[in-house]
Amino acid sequence: MWHGDEPVTLDMLHKPIHEELTRVARRQEMTNYSAIAPLASLHMDNPAHRDEMRHILGKISTYEHRQGRPMLTAVVVHRQDNIPGYGFFELARHLGLLSTGQDELAFFCREVARVHTAWTSPR
Repeated sequence: MWHGDEPVTLDMLHKPIHEELTRVARRQEMTNYSAIAPLASLHMDNPAHRDEMRHILGKISTYEHRQGRPMLTAVVVHRQDNIPGYGFFELARHLGLLSTGQDELAFFCREVARVHTAWTSPR
């Protein structure tokens, strides 16, 4: 599992997924794990592929956080409940963005708003 301790550079990111997430954010939309999984030849019904997706998304959010931006992967949710997986919240805690006991749903909603604002604001 990705814990955000290792250095991350732009060239280390999964480019097709990172690019898709920036497009989703610029459109102020959301996507789901199953929709982006094919970009990495992954299938979300495979536990090993779910682990790989957590790793890919963890690197992306860690990179974005270290660039002073919100967790871009906030725009990726489960189809069935429209919230991100446990790994999103675990990484947010690790990065110091979410405190233990803090309302995860409220944090998630704020982070989505921050992502949409960051990617639609003029640079």
